[in-house]
Amino acid sequence: MPKRGKKYIESRGKIDTLKRYDFAEAVESAIKASYAKFDETVDVAVKLGVDPRHADQMVRGTVVLPHGLGKEVKVLVFAKGEKEAEAKDAGADFAGGDDLIEQIQGGWFGFDKAVATPDMMGTVGKIGRVLGPRGLMPNAKTGTVTFDVAKAVQELKAGKIDFRVEKAGIVHAPMGKVSFGVEKLVQNISAFMETILRLKPSSSKGTYLKGIAVSTTMGPGIKIDTALVKELVK
Repeated sequence: MPKRGKKYIESRGKIDTLKRYDFAEAVESAIKASYAKFDETVDVAVKLGVDPRHADQMVRGTVVLPHGLGKEVKVLVFAKGEKEAEAKDAGADFAGGDDLIEQIQGGWFGFDKAVATPDMMGTVGKIGRVLGPRGLMPNAKTGTVTFDVAKAVQELKAGKIDFRVEKAGIVHAPMGKVSFGVEKLVQNISAFMETILRLKPSSSKGTYLKGIAVSTTMGPGIKIDTALVKELVK
């Protein structure tokens, strides 16, 4: 078990570990317990009653957070011709084809998200081994392989995130910054939880939402009462 620092221990001391908070209380407590000198990210972890080893119980999706993530997202688009111009007009930071692929092969990764038109995927596949491990490979399931590059760029710039359940049945996702305040963070969490509920696999039996916790980058996890989720997203 990792040794915790003095500030973390003091921060955890402000949390009632036996209590199951409502969403606003949890976020407020997480903000009060944050102690880093930088603007920490607020994360949500959801434990699901699914077995990701079975394809029909894989929970994966995307959601556009109402208030974004609180940081500039640099978007790269693999496209050519009119679609390259469309991407640039929509606000893409980088757009092109072979020139960008050569830069990436040379070790450049100055972007956060990547989009590709379907006709470019054969070429983009050449660098799949370097994009994949970094979570940068365009994927049709997350809407980043599309001819509607303008929409894809605008959504990513607005705070669209993609997520998938891990082997342990947990979904982790960032919800914004501490500086957002309680109201904006709760609204982001509401949009995320609504998507999680909508993606419940039909093959999932028993309790779907087994646990929810919110935390800041450096702070302790604060457990939330799962019974309050329907109230949050109504």
